Order: sequence, then structure tokens, then C-alpha cells
Amino acid sequence: MKLSIVIVTKNRAKELEITLNKLLNVLDLTQHEILVFIDGCPQTQELISKYDQVQWSFTEKSIGASPARNALYPKAKGEILIGLDDDAHLLNTDFILKIENTFLENPKAGIIAFQEIKGIFLNDREALQAREPENKKYITNDFIGCGFAIKNKVYKETRGFPVWIDIYGEESCLTIEVIDLGYDIVYNNEIIVNHRVDRKQRLALGRNYFRFEKQLKNAAYYYLVYYPNPFLKIAKLMFHNFKKYALTDKKCFVLFLKSNFTVFVNLPKILKFRKPVSRETILKIKSLNSIKY
Repeated sequence: MKLSIVIVTKNRAKELEITLNKLLNVLDLTQHEILVFIDGCPQTQELISKYDQVQWSFTEKSIGASPARNALYPKAKGEILIGLDDDAHLLNTDFILKIENTFLENPKAGIIAFQEIKGIFLNDREALQAREPENKKYITNDFIGCGFAIKNKVYKETRGFPVWIDIYGEESCLTIEVIDLGYDIVYNNEIIVNHRVDRKQRLALGRNYFRFEKQLKNAAYYYLVYYPNPFLKIAKLMFHNFKKYALTDKKCFVLFLKSNFTVFVNLPKILKFRKPVSRETILKIKSLNSIKY
């Protein structure tokens, strides 16, 4: 088994169908596999009988995107794992070849970060018109969870996606562990994923508030787990978010207080996962270029 597509889904059955149909049109399932984890969504389980080519896992109660990935990825048998969101699909028909060549070019590469194109388009040709105009390939300090590739053996050397984060920030946790192990993360914008999100609709649904709360809490957890001396970083994190968001938005102020309380209450639990990386790893991450979101 050369390649495994791994997808976690929740409450987006129609979007998942689009993604699965596109994958089944290009993948040879005698060589590759598709694994899907349904995170506490009974309606999506109706797709199991429709797509018997897919390897399904599910929980009746939602456990969160990151713990779901943690449960799903060890089941994959491919040498390379491709992580996709349920509302994302690859725009390259030759993505397997491009992924294999990128790993061959850099033996130290553990993860390949894809170019993300956000938006809903009439077709893939229109989506490709929004891509970066020049080809780029460089070592970076992060990847986007909606589309990336990781060597299975590298993933197994890490602790996997964290079970102590629910959603938002789990990529940074895997990133720091991969880099601390001595591997590179390579951004290759020739491998392109269309993340089919309606930004205006998400804003209308208040997704920014949801993300603000989750990211603030999870960033504090990240420092507690991975940084040798985390408390100064956490103090700076909280001060920045208090000044920039909490002071200017009443709802952000409430969520700021809620996040701080959650971090304080869960401190003993989070510290059980503490495994600080080397200072050299932190300096390396700071020195590398970030990818465009």
C-alpha cells in the first residue's frame, strides 16, 4: 500500500461526498486506500453503505478533530499519508507523482505542505486561476491541516496529533515534534488543494469567535507542553490578545476570561503531556519562513 488518504469529518456529509467522488475518480484503490473517521455525526454514517470502497471509523459522541485524527492515522497502511479536510480536494491529477518526487528530492522531508486555495468555484480550472503565480518550494515551519502529506514512519515517531487539543492548533503540535526529530517540512505550491469554504458564511455564523477562543486556549497548552520555560510566552500571549481583542470587543472579552479559566483548571491535565523540545528546535522554527494562509 503506497498511499493512504485520511479524512476526519463532522456534520458535512454533502461536502464529504464531493471529496470522496473526486478521490475515487483518480485513485487506484488496488494500490491506495481511503480512510474516513466520522466524529460523532449519525447523519454522515448513512454514507457508509454508499461508499463501501472506503474504510470507515466512527464514534457516536464527538471527540474533536485532533483526537479523531489521533485515532484514525495509526490505522493507515500507506507509506505516505495524505491528510485532507472533508471539504477539501486536490486540484492536481498527478499529485501522487509530485508528492513522491518531493520526498525523493529531500530525504530529510517528513511533511509536505500543500498550497491552499480557499473558496467555492464553478470548477477546478477556475480554482487553479487563484494559485500563486510562481512555483515555490522551500523548508517551512508549519503546514495546513486541510491538505498535506506526511511519511507514515515519521508520523509514528511522533506522539501523533494531540489528544489534549480539540480543534485549531494541532498542526503546530505535530510540526514541532517533527522538526525536533530532525525532519524538514517542505512547502511545495505545485501541489494544490481547494479548501471549499465560504468565508462570508463562516463570518456570519460567528466562526471567528469560536476560533478565537479555541486558538487562545490551545496556544497556551502548546507552550505548556513544548516550551522549556512556557510561562513568559503565555503571559505575552495573553497580554497581546487582551490588548488587541478583549479590550475592543465585549464578546472577545468574555471568551478571553473563559479561555484563561479553562487553561487554569486544566493545568494539571495538560502538564501530564509535557515534553519540552530543545531550544535549538524553537530557534529553528522561528528562523524558517511561514506559509501563506
